[in-house]
Amino acid sequence: MPSNSSRPLAGQAVLITGAGTGIGRAAAIALAAAGAAISLSGRRVAPLEETAALAREHDVPVRCQSLDVADNAAIERWVADARETFGRIDILVNSAGTNAPKRTWQNTSLDSWNELISTNLTGVFQCTRAVLPTMRAQKNGLVINVSSMAGVQASLVSGVAYSASKFGVVSLTQSLNLEEWRNGIRATVVCPGEVNTPIMDKRPNQPPSHAYELMLQPEDLGATIAFLATLPPRALIDEVLIRPTVREY
Repeated sequence: MPSNSSRPLAGQAVLITGAGTGIGRAAAIALAAAGAAISLSGRRVAPLEETAALAREHDVPVRCQSLDVADNAAIERWVADARETFGRIDILVNSAGTNAPKRTWQNTSLDSWNELISTNLTGVFQCTRAVLPTMRAQKNGLVINVSSMAGVQASLVSGVAYSASKFGVVSLTQSLNLEEWRNGIRATVVCPGEVNTPIMDKRPNQPPSHAYELMLQPEDLGATIAFLATLPPRALIDEVLIRPTVREY
């Protein structure tokens, strides 16, 4: 399908992790609206199927697979399926992420630490490593990593393990750009402030009810990711910091 101004990603193939809800779902809808073929992944089948149905409303091919990004073999199968189905992999959006209610130095367990690092950091590494051979062969590719403002400045609210994992995502993005530009591969890390997504339910102290509408909304991040995805290959934005205008609730 030739690209045009209303569907600038027509003919391109996009993989998205954490696509069942939140930022991943919003990214899937925005990129499908731009004409991209989409392959979705996430842990839960029902939300993934809901996202797939919303993406298909834009008349694009959509595939989905339930998996845990900590499972490298499952990631390899997912990436291989997308490559075989679409014939290419142009964009990877690493959106899968989690947090835990107990998140201070005093109450973070080793099991909780390992779970957060496996999902938020190792998952990004494994998914990116899986798509790189295809992108290198194409001499073109874009990786968009969803980190957090907690990956720029450690956050008491976000917690020790989450902040550490999101700092790691920023570093992975930087190292990818240092090495892979020679192969035509770009990477951008998106660092949002508070976003009204289901991960907020895990916060030990909930914000006041009126705060949620003042936060960034998933569609704001979907629009940001779509903007990054439609930039020409000559243009690289290393890092995007995006936060709610309102600072106090």
